[in-house]
Amino acid sequence: MATKESTTEEMEVTTTEAKPKAAKATKASKPAKMASNGAFSVIMTGGKQYKVSVGNKLKIEKIMGDHKEGDAIVFDQVLMTCDGATTVVGAPTVAGSKVAATISKIARHPKITVIKYKQKSRYFKKNGHKQPYFEVTINSL
Repeated sequence: MATKESTTEEMEVTTTEAKPKAAKATKASKPAKMASNGAFSVIMTGGKQYKVSVGNKLKIEKIMGDHKEGDAIVFDQVLMTCDGATTVVGAPTVAGSKVAATISKIARHPKITVIKYKQKSRYFKKNGHKQPYFEVTINSL
């Protein structure tokens, strides 16, 4: 067996510095537009909670009653308010706090198809519906 003597010249190792990769811009979900002072409220309607600020447009469940586009509505179930400096959390609602909005559109979502099927028993039911909604614009907190 022949042994090879290694010298430092033969063992010279070259290192390459890893260049930092540029961060890829990921597509993030759009955050709710906040007022310039950071004021927002959390309201409850249709069994759901929404974080709103002045100028927001959101789709809510249809509200019972005779409403038309352009009508003003008031949400009195305000769960939390924040004016940018102080935050008030209700127990369960904030007393005396209201959010005013205007109905900008009354429409229905795309059709949802519901199918019930049981094999080998000749059972097949097909049903569908379009869920109504209001699109509202928040005017004031």
